[in-house]
Amino acid sequence: MRPFTVLIGILLGSAASITFGLAAVLVVFTVLSPAHPELALEFRHLLTSLAAFSLLTAASAVSFRGQFKSRSWRGWAHTITALCLAGLVLIYWPRANG
Repeated sequence: MRPFTVLIGILLGSAASITFGLAAVLVVFTVLSPAHPELALEFRHLLTSLAAFSLLTAASAVSFRGQFKSRSWRGWAHTITALCLAGLVLIYWPRANG
């Protein structure tokens, strides 16, 4: 396997595990929200994170498949994966107050 394929595989595995963890937290929040209404304040952030990591997981899965099978469209898939990763960095990059 090529080194770039391994890197994309690591990204895919990491994104998939984070997505699974966020989905599990969503289930727990949904179950506990009637007893703890303060959890409702976190739903928007949780859903944003879940959507962003789901998108990264899907993009990196397509990128991994394209790289592994040496498809002609793999460059486009790598570009989309890089854009998704850059979007996540922008979402979570700390911002200075004022």
